[in-house]
Parts: sequence; C-alpha cells; structure tokens
Amino acid sequence: MSRPSWKKYFMDIAVLVARRSTCRRRQVGAIAVRNKRILATGYNGAPAGLPHCIDIGCLREELGVASGERHELCRGLHAEQNVIIQAAYHGASIKGAVLYCTNIPCSICAKMLINAGIREIIYQEGYPDPMAEEMLKAAGVTLAQFNDA
Repeated sequence: MSRPSWKKYFMDIAVLVARRSTCRRRQVGAIAVRNKRILATGYNGAPAGLPHCIDIGCLREELGVASGERHELCRGLHAEQNVIIQAAYHGASIKGAVLYCTNIPCSICAKMLINAGIREIIYQEGYPDPMAEEMLKAAGVTLAQFNDA
C-alpha cells in the first residue's frame, strides 16, 4: 500500500478538525503547517466559554442570511481566525506557513491570513466570496484547490 501525499494527509486532518465545529450551517476545519509540522488548528464555533450555536440556535439561520453575507451577525469565529488565535496563544509563528482548509477563506479571514504571513492556502471547497480570492492573489498568496486524484 502506498503512502498518501503530504497534501492529502494534512487535508484529511483539516477535515477531521472540522468535525469539532459547533456551527449549525457549515463545518470548517483549518490547520497551519510549516516544514511538515502542524503549528495550529482551528474550527468554526463560538468563543471559549460561550454557548454554542448548536445548543442555542443560529441568528443567521433565523434571519435567513445567505452564506457569505453579513458575517457580523455570526456568534462564531471562523476556523481560519481560530488558527491565527491558537498560534498566537501558544506562541507559534505561522509566518511562511501553508494553511490547509476545508473551504476557501472569506474576505475577512483572507485579510487576517495575509497579515499573519500565510504563503499558501490549499482548500477543499469553494466559498461565495470573490473578493477574498482577489486579495489573496494581489498579496501573492498561492491559492490552490485540493485535488485528491
């Protein structure tokens, strides 16, 4: 049996991390990796110590807000935001790292990832936010969809 590629290995871990999500609408997982070492992980959900959306409901769902719109109405943090926060909290620089994420980051996360020094983003699925892709390209961040084939 042949060993899977590193990209598949890390994407599989991002998918596993997404299972910890407490979002009712979309489960997203992300990991920052440099030199084949996982630096931080993140999934989308409410801030530490606050009630989870799966327990108390989703305001965006109740208001009928479409995916990719009105992020300020969400109680949760995005997986990419949690990667940055976890890295900072534990003193791990993610400058020059690759982010493996189950979805393309939104424009808010894209700005944060650019400033955090992420050099490449490998994602599994798209997300309805073309501005994010434009900013990442303009900043020189490589964006590639994961291809398992």
